[in-house]
Amino acid sequence: MTNSQVASLTTAQVGRMLGYSTQQVRDLERLGVIPSAARGANGYRHYQEKHLVALRAYRALAAAIGPVPARQLMPVLIGGTVEGAAAQIDDLHAALAGERSRVREALRGLDVAVQDSTEVFGDEDAMTIGELAQALDVRTSALRHWEREGILHPLRTGSSGSRSYGSRAITEARVIAALRAGGYGIPPIARILDQLRGQALTADAQRILTDRLVELTRRSVALLAAAGALHDLLDAAAAGGLRPQGATG
Repeated sequence: MTNSQVASLTTAQVGRMLGYSTQQVRDLERLGVIPSAARGANGYRHYQEKHLVALRAYRALAAAIGPVPARQLMPVLIGGTVEGAAAQIDDLHAALAGERSRVREALRGLDVAVQDSTEVFGDEDAMTIGELAQALDVRTSALRHWEREGILHPLRTGSSGSRSYGSRAITEARVIAALRAGGYGIPPIARILDQLRGQALTADAQRILTDRLVELTRRSVALLAAAGALHDLLDAAAAGGLRPQGATG
């Protein structure tokens, strides 16, 4: 669509073209998701092609990363430099790739936990806090934090009360480490562990991480689908087409 075809659009027209209500269009303008519209002498807004470009980019971004992050990012893409905007988009792809890698690593960690849980475990196989931290590649402070949060339960031995991690504690620590690597916080991990105790060790945790991997793949595909709209946005920014415009008569 050429600029001449959309030289001046009302709020309602823009909403119909992009699937938003008039109030949503006004709200997105107020939040800086789209450039400010010029106002006529009667106070009515006049939208142009650049507003459609920005709204298409926002809609595509929202499908990929969610409406709230998209609303936060759009003013940066519109108001910053083209180089900065391109870097932000690159960061989105990198963040999704990094999270996908962490979830895959978490699933591998759960597989190790399953294998270890079937092995015969003697008292001599118990680990100290330092040994367990090294085995999981985490800090001892992380193990202490998990204990304070009530999701890890080492035994206390000797007069000094040194921590000792037996079979169950080691396996649960592996599950915790795997889920933390997958991006999960303490409350959902606590719920998972409560469900797993006395049941199949990591079935629920594996399902949750697998579902997370599916969702990350969907978001990556959605971000790729947004490439055209984001390219148009960067083109408009490079041409200065997203700069605020003064009121017209």
